[in-house]
Amino acid sequence: MGDSTREDMNDTLRVLVATDCHLGYMEKDEIRRHDSFESFEEICSIAEKKQVDFVLLGGDLFHENKPSRSTLVRAVEILRQYCLNDRPVQFQVVSDQTLNFPNRFGHVNYEDPHFNVGLPVFTIHGNHDDPAGVDNLSAVDILSACNLANYFGKMDLGGSGVGQITVYPILIRKGTTSVALYGLGNIRDERLNRMFQTPHAVQWMRPEAQEGSEISDWFNILVLHQNRIKTNPKNAINEHFLPRFLDFVVWGHEHECLIDPQEVPGMGFHITQPGSSVATSLIDGESKPKHVLLLEIKGNQYRPTKIPLHSVRPFQYAEVVLKDVPDVDQNDQNSILEHLDKVVRNLIEKADKLATGKSEARLPLVRLKVDYSGFTTINPQRFGQKYVGKVANPQDILIFSKASRTKSRGEGKIFYQYGG
Repeated sequence: MGDSTREDMNDTLRVLVATDCHLGYMEKDEIRRHDSFESFEEICSIAEKKQVDFVLLGGDLFHENKPSRSTLVRAVEILRQYCLNDRPVQFQVVSDQTLNFPNRFGHVNYEDPHFNVGLPVFTIHGNHDDPAGVDNLSAVDILSACNLANYFGKMDLGGSGVGQITVYPILIRKGTTSVALYGLGNIRDERLNRMFQTPHAVQWMRPEAQEGSEISDWFNILVLHQNRIKTNPKNAINEHFLPRFLDFVVWGHEHECLIDPQEVPGMGFHITQPGSSVATSLIDGESKPKHVLLLEIKGNQYRPTKIPLHSVRPFQYAEVVLKDVPDVDQNDQNSILEHLDKVVRNLIEKADKLATGKSEARLPLVRLKVDYSGFTTINPQRFGQKYVGKVANPQDILIFSKASRTKSRGEGKIFYQYGG
């Protein structure tokens, strides 16, 4: 490796970004119980192979607020295998860590002299693994207490009414590159929406300019876990609520993989939406290929590289409007069944073709949304029985819907305050 290349690597922060791993999803299903863990293990192995500086997770690491012992053990095993090693950590956290990690220990996990952490993981919580109960604890707090994850972005909303939060960034330095990493764990969308529209309810703390560095030298990243799709504007977060000083936003919660960073007009930052690493709702968006993002940052510039996940179970989705199918008679249920069978067989065939060449053939997920306006439904469970052993979800291949009648529409507290 040449000196210039080595110098370049010394100044480049490499981050692997993923969201919505949903560990433990369908853990009682004999076919699908391992899916979430296999995807998460692949993510960790990619991080190891790419020799990233750390993994950044955007919430919903766990599928449930109180994961089973089996799920917790498997999560700990994977993190222990990939995160604990002798590889030196090449970046420093230079902010007041007691503000970043408000737990008993109050510092980033790789600085603990009793642990060899070679691959740090930073994560916020989502709506599935959010803090709850008297002590306001999340399952992620368990990983934090075990020193296997750095849990940040946990807010105490405090008081009555809308509440107020202050978001402190984790200030990270690697060579000449400085990154301010902001985290906002899931808050009920309607409440956070109101907070963003209430003056001074959300305060963003920014690094102070110091000798030899300007505030503009910091590359600002936010990771959050909220509704983004605006079916109801009050129950989603508008990108324009976010502060303009941000450079890059990692958006968790939405499961469709929109990994290529998209610029938000007039805001000056880009958003990546990695999506889930396991399909938890059999909708069209979940059928898109799943990816994680390798984010390389040097100074104020970044380079995104999307990396496909190969361990994800194949999923094929299609929609049928029965009244638009010429050879289907609404008075002849056999003709309906024949057509639906034909579509499902084609989806299975398509999934099998896409899986060719992979080491292990896996039963695909198949979902067919059927608009049955003017027709009678058929029993989905009975329909699926003939596909046992051919698909991973024989009990819910079909979902029926009717068309709507109306038209759809440095150390220490080195911060100053940014109000917004």
